[in-house]
Amino acid sequence: MNIFKPSGVCAKEIEFTIEDNKVKNVMFYGGCPGSHLGISQLIKEMTVSEAIEKLRGITCGPRSTSCPDQLSKALEEYQKSIA
Repeated sequence: MNIFKPSGVCAKEIEFTIEDNKVKNVMFYGGCPGSHLGISQLIKEMTVSEAIEKLRGITCGPRSTSCPDQLSKALEEYQKSIA
C-alpha cells in the first residue's frame, strides 16, 4: 500500500496498491465519495502509465488541480521511486 498526501483538493489522503505495474486498489479519504469510487473503478487494472496519462491535468472548478490530477502525481512519484 502506498500513501500520498494530496494538496489543493478536498481529499486528505490517497492510498493505492500497484501489482505488476497495474493499479489494483485506490482509496481516497475526504472529498466526494462517489467521484472517488468512480475514479478508482475506472483505472483499476490500468498500467501506471495509462492511469497517469488519463488523469494528469484534470482540474476541479477554479482549482488548478483535482483529486484525479493528484492521483496522477502520486502515481508519478511511485514510478520514480521504483526506477
